[in-house]
Amino acid sequence: MGRVAIFIDGGYLDKVLASEYGMARLDYAEFANQLAGKDEILRTYYYHCPPWQNNPPTQEEQLRFSGKERFFDALRSLPCFEVRLGRLERRGVNEDGSPNFVQKRVDIQLGVDLVQLSVKHRIERAVLVTGDSDFLPAVFAAKNEGVRIDLVHGAQYHFDLWQACDSRLGLDSALVERVRRSAV
Repeated sequence: MGRVAIFIDGGYLDKVLASEYGMARLDYAEFANQLAGKDEILRTYYYHCPPWQNNPPTQEEQLRFSGKERFFDALRSLPCFEVRLGRLERRGVNEDGSPNFVQKRVDIQLGVDLVQLSVKHRIERAVLVTGDSDFLPAVFAAKNEGVRIDLVHGAQYHFDLWQACDSRLGLDSALVERVRRSAV
């Protein structure tokens, strides 16, 4: 039994759950436990951005923002959970005329946390829930420190990241059902 840290790219996981599992809502504490297996969880890190709000925000934007804040607060109340927030920046418009938003400071926060825990020998294993190849430098740095890197991914993921990790687990319906939050 070793010590593990779990790193969840919330934006990526949201997209996977929306596109592959009908917007399934997860019990994040159980999700972390399932990913950890028999290892001791040092901490589960969840990275995301609050939703965009205009200045002044519309009523719909305020509702969406407050709902997401409640979700982040619920995660913060879980044992050994840390929520790291970036910010959304508006970057022009998409081809269909809709606004284009870009997450900032999220990937770097995850990479810094992974490398810091690795070089301080706080973890033996890291579980990454993502599909983004931007994490490759942090993955290689952690592996150089002897940390085992396990990737949990949806149908869409970058092959270079998949190849660089020590093990891979496709997020499948059996796992999603085990950690699906019951309707309240």
